[in-house]
Amino acid sequence: MAAFVVCLHLHLFRDAFPSLSYALVNGLFRMGVPVFLIISGYFFFYVNDLSRLKKWSFRIFLLYAIWSVIYIPLWKENDNYVMNILFGYHHLWYLIGTFFAGLLLYALKNIPAKRLFLILIACFLVGYSIQYLGNSHYFNGETDTVLNLFPTYRNFLFVCFPFLGIGFLIKKSGIDIKRKPALGMVLLSAGAVIAEAFLNEKILHLQKKESIDLLFSLWIACPLLFLYCKNITVKTDSKILASISTAIYLIHPFCMELVYKSGYFSSFKDIIFTVVLVASSLILVFLNRKLKYVL
Repeated sequence: MAAFVVCLHLHLFRDAFPSLSYALVNGLFRMGVPVFLIISGYFFFYVNDLSRLKKWSFRIFLLYAIWSVIYIPLWKENDNYVMNILFGYHHLWYLIGTFFAGLLLYALKNIPAKRLFLILIACFLVGYSIQYLGNSHYFNGETDTVLNLFPTYRNFLFVCFPFLGIGFLIKKSGIDIKRKPALGMVLLSAGAVIAEAFLNEKILHLQKKESIDLLFSLWIACPLLFLYCKNITVKTDSKILASISTAIYLIHPFCMELVYKSGYFSSFKDIIFTVVLVASSLILVFLNRKLKYVL
């Protein structure tokens, strides 16, 4: 999933195969963040008192603060600094979004599961509607500009909270024990994500250069993928895998800036980027053992 996010930000195949790129970048690769959120929501079930909530929220917010400072050199002159701080620079929206979504989920964790599920769906539908109205440019002028701002729909309430809540409900309802989806079902649902992206491009004619973060099919594909992978037994240190995944997510924009935009490299950029990304991620994992809170 971390690799999906990297490929998404690289706009993989955009020049060589535009339609394939759209199906991946605004389709399949969009599964990355929701799956992250579902995993986080699943384990958020154990945040069942104020002391654990304080520990959880402190860790998330500190991680957001540290990486916000690290990325200040990449802020551009035309950036809105207030927006970067409040809603997160580039990919860091995920951290601050998870922080506030977790606080909201904690406040609602004891309401009946069905009612919480309906609230999650309602929040998602509002976000999807805003995104669609923005990408279809249904309105003109200032209204269209506001609708197309990422924080208007890609925020803690309309993206992070719904998927974080799905992970929480999976654990609370014991669905991960009762349901073990087949691989064919998982692949079929992933195909549905690609099909929805195709529909957005060819039928709804949404702008190719604009991001599509919210897809209806993600509500089926991402939980199924999580449930399938959770039931796979792998003999390895899952903590290391989690740390590497987090490191890749956090550091990859810096690696992209270094390799693709700095002008230091004129050829073999993809290979160099992969090596730099893997190396820097492993270094971060090592530093995290010494410094803590880097990941």
